[in-house]
Amino acid sequence: MNGTLSMALAALLQVSTNASAATPAVDNPLLDSGPDPWITRDGDVFYYMGTHGDRLAIRATRDLAHLADAREVTVWRPPATGANAKSIWAPELHRIDGRWYIYYTAAAGDAPEGQEDAHRGVFVLENSNADPTRGTWTDRGRLATAHPGIDGTTFVTGGKRYFVYSPYVGPDSVLAIVAMANPWTLRGSETIIARPDQAWERQGGRQILEGPEFLQGPRGDLFLTYSGSACWSDDYAIGLLHAKAGADPLDASAWHKVKQPILAKHPAGNVYAPGHNGFFQMADGAPWIIYHANPGPDMGCTAKRSPRIQPVHWSQDGMPLLDAPSGRGVGVK
Repeated sequence: MNGTLSMALAALLQVSTNASAATPAVDNPLLDSGPDPWITRDGDVFYYMGTHGDRLAIRATRDLAHLADAREVTVWRPPATGANAKSIWAPELHRIDGRWYIYYTAAAGDAPEGQEDAHRGVFVLENSNADPTRGTWTDRGRLATAHPGIDGTTFVTGGKRYFVYSPYVGPDSVLAIVAMANPWTLRGSETIIARPDQAWERQGGRQILEGPEFLQGPRGDLFLTYSGSACWSDDYAIGLLHAKAGADPLDASAWHKVKQPILAKHPAGNVYAPGHNGFFQMADGAPWIIYHANPGPDMGCTAKRSPRIQPVHWSQDGMPLLDAPSGRGVGVK
């Protein structure tokens, strides 16, 4: 083999190696249907969940570009009666101290029609198996929140664990935070840290903040994203709260709201009502966002909402930045 050919093959091999190690290109949406999507990565496996309404299910894949090919495993079904018998929404899968936990929203089976909101809460399941699609899920019950509410999440900062959710307070859905004694037990009093006080958070005839999610910035700053307005509005969008590094998350005055959404509808890309997001890390440690959106206008709050992902960028002052959401067949990387 001559030297020129040998060098060319070596260069080709290097490009191939780099490409296989890089974050793969993914086309949005990941699935045709998937409201309230969530992804967590453990090792080289991505675990995906979304709202089904009547059960909790997990897909596992090593390649998000082929999530649709991953087998969906139903891991839990609600009881026929009781506090968590129906409206199974917004599941989140968390790995905490070597165990798996699913936080999900549910409503009481005997909740009167039209009054379900007063009977909704966030519940917790626990599994000690290394693979969350296997083993036994133990019901840890309903978190003892101060109000009925939805969309619970948990995070750690400063060595302490916290729980954030969207409680119903009067005519509003707000965001509240409370400390945790363990993954299923709250400790101390709740603090309301945000209310729907911006015009963009009041579209669709409701005043709503929901779906809070935690993201830590490269400088240690604390961020909570959330979804504002009614989910059936095309103007449903993702907003942002910011607290400085070292701030007390339980201090409402530490949180400052960005006045406009950081991710909103993008008609040019056929993306409407983006919301209910989560964050996960790729193998290189870079944060990505997952959220759902409709592929067209006036499609409402239905199973037509589909999961999409894209990378999170950072500004020079450490604030998260998101590209405009992309439509079907447009690769993101």
